[in-house]
Amino acid sequence: MGTEAAASAVDLLRSQIPFQTDGELVLPPRGVGLVLVDLCNGFCTVGAGNLAPVAPNKQVEKMVAEASRLSKLFCDRNWPIFAFLDTHYPDKPEPPYPPHCIIGTGEENFVPDLEWLEKEPNVTIKRKSCIDGYISCIEKDGSSIFSDWVGKYQIKTVLVLGICTDICVLDFASSTLAARNIDRVPPLQDVVIYSEGCATYDLPVEVATNIKGALAHPQDLMHHIGLYMAKGRGAKVVDRVVVEP
Repeated sequence: MGTEAAASAVDLLRSQIPFQTDGELVLPPRGVGLVLVDLCNGFCTVGAGNLAPVAPNKQVEKMVAEASRLSKLFCDRNWPIFAFLDTHYPDKPEPPYPPHCIIGTGEENFVPDLEWLEKEPNVTIKRKSCIDGYISCIEKDGSSIFSDWVGKYQIKTVLVLGICTDICVLDFASSTLAARNIDRVPPLQDVVIYSEGCATYDLPVEVATNIKGALAHPQDLMHHIGLYMAKGRGAKVVDRVVVEP
């Protein structure tokens, strides 16, 4: 599918399943936490692995830039950040995906622009071994690292950025909203997804048809669908994030 045809397909989809964003999020001085989903080499750095971009990608680059900008803003104010990093053992596959973010490969680590977060005292890092970050935080005794984080900092709003919009970001948002609805993450009220701070991977149909078992995954289409599905689950979707004056 050529560029013009792809753009037409996206426009058609948006006309059939439109949604209104919630505009901008004005960050209050307290009660908000930043959640970063899988800003790791294996998903974001060109050529870093089976699920990494094969060439520079504007949507991914914009996501990394916005994640860096907002992370610096949060750290400058000592506001809480919770960062997921997809991390797997070589003997535990994650169907239907090929091996990715295997421990020791470097794929499982922060992209270069965010490596500095490892030394920040306000950052909680959770290495997750499954798609759904919320589920990955549940311990064998039933406790939850994420729920504890929300409670510790009395977070009422989580601002979510990351990759992939329609997979890990969507699953985390959906589970967190379901948990909120049954009072599992007090005092959380809102899950806000920043559209410009999210991205997904690109596997055009003309490429997927030549890969056995592959599902086509056109980037702009699936990004829109991911945001649409999150909105339908009760998340807020914003296209701008600013600081309260």
